[in-house]
Amino acid sequence: MAEFMKSWRTHIALGLAVGAAAVTVPLTAAAAFAAGPPPGDGWQPVGGESFDSWQKCYDQMQSDLSQNPKYHEATCVSDPQPGLPNFYSEWMR
Repeated sequence: MAEFMKSWRTHIALGLAVGAAAVTVPLTAAAAFAAGPPPGDGWQPVGGESFDSWQKCYDQMQSDLSQNPKYHEATCVSDPQPGLPNFYSEWMR
């Protein structure tokens, strides 16, 4: 009987862990790319980072294009985060 009870406790703990992960992943994913894409079709979010200015973000994204041959254009969108006022979402297409 003890083995049966242990099994149920294990199942409940695993179920709670999976449930928490299912809620956490969408919440963090949404926060990472809260800013909308630039105008036009085909833009994909590829990251986000803090920069001193939009121009510095843009310059970095342009230099990253050569490392991503499936993309031909890159830009940044201002996307302030709590504690990160100079945060930019990075987009490529």
